[in-house]
Amino acid sequence: MEKNKAIFFDRDGVLIEAPIVDGKPKSSKYLNQIVLCKNIKEICEKYKNSYLLIMVTNQPDFKRGINTKKNIEIINGYLKKKLKLDDVFVCYSDDERCFNRKPNPGMILDAQKKYNIDLKKSYLIGDRWRDIGAGNKAKCKTIFINKNYNEKNIFKAKYTIKKIKEILKIIK
Repeated sequence: MEKNKAIFFDRDGVLIEAPIVDGKPKSSKYLNQIVLCKNIKEICEKYKNSYLLIMVTNQPDFKRGINTKKNIEIINGYLKKKLKLDDVFVCYSDDERCFNRKPNPGMILDAQKKYNIDLKKSYLIGDRWRDIGAGNKAKCKTIFINKNYNEKNIFKAKYTIKKIKEILKIIK
C-alpha cells in the first residue's frame, strides 16, 4: 500500500496571524480575532489533492488558565473547515516533557500512524523553533518562516523563507 504525503502546518503565525507580545507570537483567544495569513487559503487549495493537510498546534493557554478548550476548538474547527484541512492535532500541555508538545514529535507521529504517512516525503511549516524541532525529530522536511521574532532558533530548518508564498518554489 502506497504511503501518503502530508504538509503539517503550525497554527498561530502560519495559518493565522498571531498577536505579537514582547517580540514573540501568542495564540489568538477568540474566533473574531482570527485573520488568515496572506496566501494560506490558495496554498492549501493548491496542495489539497497531492498532500494531506494537517494542523499541529501547541495550545498551552488552556492548561495555564488563559483560554478555554471550547474557544480553542471553535478556532480549530473554523480553520479545518475554511482551509479544508484533513485533520487537526492539538497539545494542550505546557509540560516540556510531554511527547506531544512541540518540539517533541508526538502529534506528527500520531498523524503518521493514523494516515499511513511517509514522513520523509512530508513537510512541516512553522514560524518558531519548536515547530522546526518537531519536524526535524519526525524526519520531515522543515520550512521555517522567519518572522524575526525575539527568540533564538535552536533547530536548523531545511528551508528558510520570509513569506508563505515562497513554499510554492519548494513543495512540488
